[in-house]
Amino acid sequence: MTKQIHVNAFEMATPGHINHGLWRVPGNRRTQYKDLGYWTDLAQLLERGLFDAVFLADVVGTYTTYRGDRRAALKAGMQVPNIDPAFVVPAMAAVTRHLGFAVTSSTSYEPPFSHARRLSTLDHLTGGRLAWNVVTGYLPDAARNYGLPEQVKHDERYAIAEEYLEVVYRLLESSWEDDAVVLDGAEHTYTDPDKVHEIGFEGEHFQVAGPHLSEPSPQRTPVLYQAGTSSRGKAFAARHAEAVFLLPRDDAQAREEIADLRRLAVEAGRSPEHVKAFIGVEVVVGRTQAEVDQKIALLVEHRDVEGHLVLFSGWAGIDLSGDDTDSYLEYRGGDAMQTFERMWSEGEDRKKVGELVQHLSRPENNTFFVAGTPEQVADRIEEIIDGTDADGINLIQHLSPATFADFVDLVVPELQRRGRYRTAYTPEETLRERLFGTGNARALPDHPAATHRPAVEPVG
Repeated sequence: MTKQIHVNAFEMATPGHINHGLWRVPGNRRTQYKDLGYWTDLAQLLERGLFDAVFLADVVGTYTTYRGDRRAALKAGMQVPNIDPAFVVPAMAAVTRHLGFAVTSSTSYEPPFSHARRLSTLDHLTGGRLAWNVVTGYLPDAARNYGLPEQVKHDERYAIAEEYLEVVYRLLESSWEDDAVVLDGAEHTYTDPDKVHEIGFEGEHFQVAGPHLSEPSPQRTPVLYQAGTSSRGKAFAARHAEAVFLLPRDDAQAREEIADLRRLAVEAGRSPEHVKAFIGVEVVVGRTQAEVDQKIALLVEHRDVEGHLVLFSGWAGIDLSGDDTDSYLEYRGGDAMQTFERMWSEGEDRKKVGELVQHLSRPENNTFFVAGTPEQVADRIEEIIDGTDADGINLIQHLSPATFADFVDLVVPELQRRGRYRTAYTPEETLRERLFGTGNARALPDHPAATHRPAVEPVG
């Protein structure tokens, strides 16, 4: 059976997310990220294009690996300044009925009790359209911002995340019984007190009494996104993630990573089909090749290569600002993104520093940069999905809203013509039902969140 292709819009509330320097392009609205109108217009555009969700990235620190300080990041507008993505979701939800919202939040800094209430709040306000992108954080000064003397070690961050999710699951799934809210006016009873429970959690990192403060939301636990592909990150994703975001080097690596994640999911007692895989893809589309070439030239003209070096340095934990451009990158197994660090320092595609700088200088060097007419773009997207066993793409933008508008107006109709893209939303579905089918609003039975539901007494 041919897969229907899922599409998320990859966004961040900042002037420069993945592609840097493009806030300077005339007509680009990136600097309006702090205006509600930017977000409501975006939400309506994506809903018109029948997107699954808008995926909101976030960081709570600055990129300081490059040259050992944050000056280059600040100059480029490279993920700083930024605003809290959770607060733009209700505005987008108010002007849409179907679009989902994935919000990034770290398990390393904020206590799980307050975050659980935020998740329930947003799931209520969106009518069950919420996802949580679970991250552990990789920026050293983020740790210092939250009072830690140094960045938590890579694998220890995942150990904390395991316990953090255990707390969140208990709060969201077991603290309030399904029928706790009775709304009995005659008895002056909003909630049956006997059906609300403390969780009494005592762990190594967290102690949470409970009960949860919010009544059950449509999904209880929101859809869980995750992006870790280190050995520790993959084990975490295989156990908890319902959608995994990948930024692989090429199709072969994507295919290998997806197969490995699904193998690990089976080992964790889950169905491999319950882990959806999304690959980050950039698209430039035009009605003619001349139009495509013109758009690419505009991107290259305004591309801030140093901004890309700042981003790479932060992700990999390797400072690319040195003068020794003829030396190979060396894998050190640091405390940033270990998979990203390993990607360019090992194997056939190992690169010298100078080679990597050249690689980052032009967008076309990315295997998942897709440019062409609607037919050509659709061909390549189908090739990616079918050749890697991915379920969809996270569409990485260049211009706001031009990248998404072009995709909606030119690529979506072509994918629909081929039977690869929905032609309408299913009414009243939650985001989890969009991924896993009608009737699956709550975490699936093989997911660890489901183990915390109160046992249902048999009838009769």
